[in-house]
Amino acid sequence: MTEYGRGSGSEPWHPEDPLYGDPGWEGQQAGGRQQHYEQAPYGSHQDPYGQQPQGYGDRHPQAQPQHAYQQQAQEHDGRPYDAGWDTGQQSAMPYGAPPVPADPYGGHAPDTYSTPEAYPPPQPPGQRQPEPQHRTEHEPRPQEPEPSPAFPSDGDGGDDRDGGGSGSGDDDEPGGTPDGGRRGARERRGKQKKKSRNGLACLIVTLVLAGGAGGVGYFGYQFWQGQFGEAPDFVGAGTSETVEVVIPPGAGGYEIGGILVKNGVVKSTGAFVSAQEKIAKNKPIQEGAYTLKKGMSAASAIELMLSPASRNSLTVPEGKRNAWVYAAIDKRLELPAGTTRTVAGEQAGTLGLPDWATRHPDVKDPLEGFLFPASYPVAKGSKPQDVLKKMVARANEEYGKLNLEAKAQSLGLEGPWQLLTVASLVQVEGKTEDDFRKMSEVVYNRLKPTNTETNQLLQFDSAFNYLKGQSEIEISESEINSNKDPYNTYTQKGLTPGPISNPGAEALAAALNPTKDGWMYFVATDGMHKTEFAKTHAEFLELKDKFNDNQGSE
Repeated sequence: MTEYGRGSGSEPWHPEDPLYGDPGWEGQQAGGRQQHYEQAPYGSHQDPYGQQPQGYGDRHPQAQPQHAYQQQAQEHDGRPYDAGWDTGQQSAMPYGAPPVPADPYGGHAPDTYSTPEAYPPPQPPGQRQPEPQHRTEHEPRPQEPEPSPAFPSDGDGGDDRDGGGSGSGDDDEPGGTPDGGRRGARERRGKQKKKSRNGLACLIVTLVLAGGAGGVGYFGYQFWQGQFGEAPDFVGAGTSETVEVVIPPGAGGYEIGGILVKNGVVKSTGAFVSAQEKIAKNKPIQEGAYTLKKGMSAASAIELMLSPASRNSLTVPEGKRNAWVYAAIDKRLELPAGTTRTVAGEQAGTLGLPDWATRHPDVKDPLEGFLFPASYPVAKGSKPQDVLKKMVARANEEYGKLNLEAKAQSLGLEGPWQLLTVASLVQVEGKTEDDFRKMSEVVYNRLKPTNTETNQLLQFDSAFNYLKGQSEIEISESEINSNKDPYNTYTQKGLTPGPISNPGAEALAAALNPTKDGWMYFVATDGMHKTEFAKTHAEFLELKDKFNDNQGSE
């Protein structure tokens, strides 16, 4: 037995043969293609596709010896199917050629095994065809021919030129397909229609991609401009038209830029932020009101805002009395002198004072201590009451952070009103933070009922000066001792009826956290800047002499 099968003879195959009992080894099935093998027995020539060479003649089933296991007749479309073996006298088909049954159709016998409805018989392992590959995206779908009434389809949709078609190989049409011409025409028409549809689809896809590319390009340009392009900006120092803008506390570059854009000063927030990064990186723009020009470049606007000439803010320094603030507001708003003081006296109850700051007897100004030291935007045309409300609101904000009500009780005071009064006294008398803390202790020590040094008299010159509306250093003892006003701490025990100034943050902190060293006296020995402290009356007299010596030497 050769490598590919046994020759002619009737000896059955051995059961151990792996091909034993395979009913599908009956040769190449109808409609299929035979594979090319390495050996071609008996020197026969073999076409790469298994086509029988010309000149060998037709194979006849009766001339082929039958294998023992193939002697069983198989029913094929109602006719016996005689599966014989090739003797090797014809083409090299190791497993035999397909039998040719009786042909009632005149040489065009139908091959039902080659139809799509039939299940093809299995092939030997050596001749099994590879699995059909999946059609690629651009590969046209094969056209299935319509069956002809007179000539049934050969089943595979192709021609028979490879020797695998039905019949005896002597068909009238080339390739053994009688209706090949008509089928070819239909296939050409189908391909032309498919090509037209494919062309239209390609055109639609091209248009969609072109439109998408255009949209992506537009939005990409806008994104590039927003991220990397220069922000739009005006050129120059602006027009002759001026506008006043107000910058709130804590405003950053983007917020300030937005305010300027809204008022027509600069063209874009991005241009302002970029210019601020270059020009004023370490010079933050302060809160307040500014007089600027419309249509300014961002750089010009920043340079002008850094100049004091453009600022329309009113700054209240620490320790200033309300009288000073009222006069400053009148001047800023170009109002007659005394206008703001009158408004404060008449509308004090509507300006936002907390409950604990009202209904105190003998108070000269209920707003004293509530015009918090800070910078406030005061634009031209503003009303005095609006400016005062801003200051009172800022004071409430700062005092709320310190929780004055709870702290006052821990310090032996009646409430936050007295605590604010202590801070106002310390603010006026002291010069440094260290001074503030020592002076706070002096106040608290003198307020104690056990104080036998001054018998609860504070004896602050600053309180008498507030009473008089002055700022004198040398005050005669006869003048002070004869004045019985509630604000005169030389003749009245305890604190003044209310604050005598507007204390700042350091004075407030000192009033909340005094020293505990036993200080009872202090004297500005140089008359202005240097303050020294004493614990006893004897030490106080030494400091007083030192003050007198400094005054006599001037």
